Amino acid sequence: MTVLVNNPDEFAQEALAGFADAFHAWVKPVYGGVVRSTKVEEGKVALVVGGGSGHYPAFAGWVGPGFADGAVAGNIFSSPSAAQAYSVAKAADRGAGILIGFGNYAGDVLHFGQAVERLRSEGIDARAIAVTDDIASGGPDEHLKRRGIAGDLPVFKVTAAAAEAGLSIDEVEAVFTKVNERTRSFGVAFSGCTLPGADEPLFSLEPGTMGIGLGIHGEPGVDDAPLGTADDVAKTLVDGLLADKPDNPGKRVIALVNGLGATKYEELFVLYRDIARRLRDSGLDIVEGDVAEFVTSLDMAGASLTLVWLDDEIEKYWFAPCDTPAYRKGTMERPEADKRELALEPEPVEVTEQGSAESQQAARRIAEILQSIAKLMEEKETELGKIDSVAGDGDHGVGMARGSAAAFKQAARLRDEGAGAATVLAGAGDAWSASAGGTSGALWGALLTAFGAELGDTEAVTSSAVNRGMRAALDAIQRLGGAQVGDKTMVDALAPAVDVLERGEAASRWSDAATAAREGAETTKNIVARVGRARPLGEKSLGTPDAGATSMSLIISLIAEVLSV
Repeated sequence: MTVLVNNPDEFAQEALAGFADAFHAWVKPVYGGVVRSTKVEEGKVALVVGGGSGHYPAFAGWVGPGFADGAVAGNIFSSPSAAQAYSVAKAADRGAGILIGFGNYAGDVLHFGQAVERLRSEGIDARAIAVTDDIASGGPDEHLKRRGIAGDLPVFKVTAAAAEAGLSIDEVEAVFTKVNERTRSFGVAFSGCTLPGADEPLFSLEPGTMGIGLGIHGEPGVDDAPLGTADDVAKTLVDGLLADKPDNPGKRVIALVNGLGATKYEELFVLYRDIARRLRDSGLDIVEGDVAEFVTSLDMAGASLTLVWLDDEIEKYWFAPCDTPAYRKGTMERPEADKRELALEPEPVEVTEQGSAESQQAARRIAEILQSIAKLMEEKETELGKIDSVAGDGDHGVGMARGSAAAFKQAARLRDEGAGAATVLAGAGDAWSASAGGTSGALWGALLTAFGAELGDTEAVTSSAVNRGMRAALDAIQRLGGAQVGDKTMVDALAPAVDVLERGEAASRWSDAATAAREGAETTKNIVARVGRARPLGEKSLGTPDAGATSMSLIISLIAEVLSV
């Protein structure tokens, strides 16, 4: 249980502030996280890592020469916002491209992906890379769908060394892909963790029982089993990993035993002893072993084993020197201090150039539509929440109401400052994402930004430009969320509407698109969710439409009504 707390709601921010002050020789604060406080030469590929707080030393503890250039820090076990990721990435950029790395969790995928989209819109070569090492979260044929746990440390360490060596962004990404493919982790939990300010852990286990296949966000294991001895635990971990080897594994491995936050180092050493014996008995050569807390889960008791199957390139970058607050290898001279002043508050979208008269006129119309959307979402908040609660967490209505209200407010400000359509929509998307949070917030932020990019700030908004914008919006959502028609998501309403707009006559195309969106949303009643938060509940979602598809159809119908006046 966390004892040293002021305000639980501010725990993550206060912890990050204390960390940055204590380790100011390595890091300096920026809105959204930290970056290196030492100077980095221009022309180096930047590696930014991140995720929710509560996992120290992941991720801020890995920032420094030879390792990460920056770390994005969300709230406890919560994905950072796209604005936070964008801010840290911009501060870390040195002109050779940016790789933004994270564990493969839905919120991180969406929010970091949205940040990548925004960076790309500014001409920066930014790419998202997700670690997928946890064998308990997917079968061998679903390696890239697995979540990231303690494998984050070796995968990012090797990737960072490749960037430090001066490789191009394509070459660094190729190193990441290889080391991620050759990294596997498996863990067990002995007790749940307790969030700051809470009185009870997120889950409990019966005495003498362990949870197999732990998560690092307070999730219980995928199965329970008798705890047994340390050697019994070692056998569970080793047997699991040896049954899930990568292709052409070889015999050389790095073996990392990771403590989850409350398990004593002496216990971990006993576990490592038994693991090492079993690995060597199986014919493996342990090139290096390590025992520490690499990726924790607050005060969870438990441990995980990570194996990295080496080749010559991975081994070279693994042993390359690095110097960070929480992880060091070899020796290296610390560079001089970075004297730049960095932003400690979010940087809102600003009007850098006045929009043309035609685009300003379109921007005024867009702001009016966003105001109507905000009013509609406020009216439908409870209804959408009830739909979402059947197979989700019930927050869709709240998120849509908050996001749309923030989007209108930002759009109105930019409109009054003379912005064109693209800038108004970019600002609205940024505000929607930051205020709504969650999956829908990230997707609506990406949707508005992608739509606006097709309209521009200098041209008149034509029907063909709107069609291109709607297609770009759909593409952005599918690129970030990975959903297709039939997966029971907002795509089921948006995709048919876009198809109608692209082939319909000008006089009726929006009313026809609204009909197609409503019909698409209605079909989701008969679909078992295949992606998103509702996926694990499977059959429970049958008979209820998807909340995201419902809100999308409502908004498209509203736009049709507004444009018909």
